[in-house]
Amino acid sequence: MTEMTSLKRLDIGTLIACCLAVAAAQMCITVPSPINGEIQAAFGASGSQVAWVTSAFILPTAILELNFGVVGDLFGRKRLLVLGGFVLAVGELLNATSQNVTMLWTGQALAGIGAAALFPSSLAVIAAATPGEKDRAKAVSTWALSISIASAVGPLSSGVLATVADFRWAFVPPVVLGLAVGVASWFLVTDSKAPEGRTLDWPGQITIAVGLTALLWGIIEGGDRGWSSPEIVGALVLAALALVGFVIAEKRSESPMFNLDLLKIPSFAAAAVVALAGMFGFIGTAYCVSIRLGAVMHLSALRAGLPFVILQLIPLLLAPVLSRMLTRIDARWLLMGGLLPMAAGQFWIAALPITTTSLAAFLGPVLLLGVGFICVVSSLTSAAVNAVPIRMTGMASGATSLVREFGQGLGPAVISTIAMSAASSALVGKLSGADAGMEAAAGPLAVVNAGSDSARAAARTALGHGMALGVVICGCASLLGALVTLLLVRRSPARAEAGAAVQPASA
Repeated sequence: MTEMTSLKRLDIGTLIACCLAVAAAQMCITVPSPINGEIQAAFGASGSQVAWVTSAFILPTAILELNFGVVGDLFGRKRLLVLGGFVLAVGELLNATSQNVTMLWTGQALAGIGAAALFPSSLAVIAAATPGEKDRAKAVSTWALSISIASAVGPLSSGVLATVADFRWAFVPPVVLGLAVGVASWFLVTDSKAPEGRTLDWPGQITIAVGLTALLWGIIEGGDRGWSSPEIVGALVLAALALVGFVIAEKRSESPMFNLDLLKIPSFAAAAVVALAGMFGFIGTAYCVSIRLGAVMHLSALRAGLPFVILQLIPLLLAPVLSRMLTRIDARWLLMGGLLPMAAGQFWIAALPITTTSLAAFLGPVLLLGVGFICVVSSLTSAAVNAVPIRMTGMASGATSLVREFGQGLGPAVISTIAMSAASSALVGKLSGADAGMEAAAGPLAVVNAGSDSARAAARTALGHGMALGVVICGCASLLGALVTLLLVRRSPARAEAGAAVQPASA
């Protein structure tokens, strides 16, 4: 493929704009974490409704990234950066002015569409402008560092603003950043594109979008509506049919967005499972921590956000070491070295009593989670692309990104359903009168916020049981990922023989 670009080297303006773009997209993912409790209280939201706040952003990001990469190749990545920045800003503006949880979901989904344009476009612009391997490595490292900084700044700014003002102010910095991305990209980015051999796979895009959306909706809503309800059964059937349609579409497509032959490579299929399980467990744990500190224990948004700030600062501290580890240690062992500490941190959090609120008590498990997370994210793409022939590395990287993002959306969905169902079961027979009616209508989170004193205490204990169960399942998912990595993840023999060196992506 010939890269149609006038760039001879990466100019500083383009690098700044691309780093700003990916920082804005990443910041939006972390902003809701400290304020889930405020969202729940302000809108009277159930556990599943709060879970949608995160999933509504991640779902469009996951399902649109692959095709947005093709759109950028066809029509120019600069246009996508400009458009993505402005769309993200509009979505975050809806969040900042939301009057109900539905409006918040809409804003999150719109911002997620903008992020789906920013993630692949920003990286593709950098890659196109840096033909030299060393220059590209330095630029990608700077790009990845921007993700780490944004991940730390997001929960900190969110917690501070929600503590001193209304929680909606937490979405104002992303609005400003989105506008800045659009303007900076327009004036600073040197455009590039690579249209040769690239076509949009509309049947594949539509079927995967319908399938993943229906699946996620069915899982999130199943706990509230009942798994045998017509809506849930219909959604899950639709998801199955759409995913079968995706397989058929990809087999027939001349330019598929995902080559199904990749799944015949055991190491790649295993890396995809690890991506799904690892991100499912990590984001599911983050959801439980945010709910227990905010909605259950009623800590301020700033205090509830501090564990997430520490969690996201770890990549910054480990960045110099990781860059060397990624070149010296096989991705398989780095994955193992990430998943096992994550599992240990998750089981540790599950063992903490629900009334535990001190930052010191969370410091140990959060450090384990942070170290594990950055090792897993940094090595996932490398493990996937090293398992396939060189000509398939781009598709393998994109497919791994899709699975990883969907795992992040699936985590809060599944864990919310499990935790709230377990909490409701634990409350059976312990509430009476108005408290029992409240639990039946709105769930245990409503009781812990508005019930009588005795009902609140019972609901807190029940929620502690549910959250612990949820985090244990997250830990088991991390252990499953570690086992799959140990048994199946291997480097492609062809790569090993050729000595091909693949630069791992950290996003």
